[in-house]
Amino acid sequence: MKLAVIGTGYVGLVSGACFSEFGFDVTCIDKDAAKIDSIQSGIMPIYEPGLDDLVARNVAAGRLHFTTDMAPAVAAADAVFIAVGTPTRRGDGHADLSYVFGAAAEIATHLQGYTVVVTKSTVPVGTGREVEKVIRETNQQADFDVASNPEFLREGAAIGDFMRPDRVVVGAESDRAQDMLRALYRPLYLIETPVLMTSLETSELIKYASNAFLAVKISYINQMADLCERVGADVHDVAKGMGLDKRIGNKFLHPGPGYGGSCFPKDTLALVRTAEDHAADIGIVNEVVAYNERRKLSMADRVVAAAGGSVEGKVIAVLGLAFKPETDDMRDSPALDIIPALTAAGAVIRGYDPKSMNEARHLLPAATEYADSAMACLKDADIAVIITEWNEFRALTPSHYLDAMSGSTLVDLRNVYHPDDMRAAGLTYQSIGRS
Repeated sequence: MKLAVIGTGYVGLVSGACFSEFGFDVTCIDKDAAKIDSIQSGIMPIYEPGLDDLVARNVAAGRLHFTTDMAPAVAAADAVFIAVGTPTRRGDGHADLSYVFGAAAEIATHLQGYTVVVTKSTVPVGTGREVEKVIRETNQQADFDVASNPEFLREGAAIGDFMRPDRVVVGAESDRAQDMLRALYRPLYLIETPVLMTSLETSELIKYASNAFLAVKISYINQMADLCERVGADVHDVAKGMGLDKRIGNKFLHPGPGYGGSCFPKDTLALVRTAEDHAADIGIVNEVVAYNERRKLSMADRVVAAAGGSVEGKVIAVLGLAFKPETDDMRDSPALDIIPALTAAGAVIRGYDPKSMNEARHLLPAATEYADSAMACLKDADIAVIITEWNEFRALTPSHYLDAMSGSTLVDLRNVYHPDDMRAAGLTYQSIGRS
């Protein structure tokens, strides 16, 4: 079976590489010639553990190909996956579907024989019907079905999520389309992965509903953390006590500076806008969107308070810039709210991240300084702040901070360390939801 994947961003590149690992012949297509050249040279456009090896192995096996020429790949494909970006549309919060519809129109001109066109991008309810309409209007002779197959890939663990998923969701309504998608995921039957067949609309909504629920869970534990600080409770024990209830579970009950990344911020906002368009009340999600923005900004206030009420002229070492560990993605990272606020308050910011430094230089205030290691970042700093919990930061001991810094204040926004250990060593230590 031959597959074409339109878009070599995070979803398209990971999905294409993983499908080729299943044994299918996959061609990944992108308009960006420089990106295609880089991938063919073994340079990945994103950092994802294991991706470079996975791509190299399947390119060498002749199963994975990269091109800017859509026509031959689509003409030969049994299934074409649309995996282009759906960013938040400027001005109104809706998902921008222009790339999806543009891809659909171009795909339509190259279809030959029966083909399933699959939306892999995260798209609002009703997008699949519009994709079908675009293709039919562009090529009335085309023999095709449209299906929805949302991705549930966590950055930093995407390959494992694709190869060993909790479930596969497919929105497909014809027997031919369902049979083809089942065949594509047949390798997962050996590990008894549930494959849920639904309508197009249901599949599209499952993705948004899932991400919104997880965002609610994150915001809930963050609010509990604030309450813990006021009543003298420990949020980690609260989370553990909650998580032991099988109805709740322990995932996404980790307090921090707020969620970010490529999915939760835009998907929650898009879901709110979809609900508004259909006069449906999802006030819980609406409040989570607003609360998360407030949450990220409030983290700068915590740092100022820890500094005694002013950071004017103080050197602040920021450890971690990406929105989470094991990725270089800075989209909606809390760092993008915290650092500008501290800079505006007069602080001198020095940042370090194992993978996202190049991206940070384009997104953070021009005055931000950068270090090439955690210890270089801490050198002579008045205050240290942990925004992203990379494993290498967990290895830092109290003496690393005390020996390198001129000050002794550590604001740990990810609760990497135990408060008693840090304070006993002489650090002025503050964390989230713990006294």
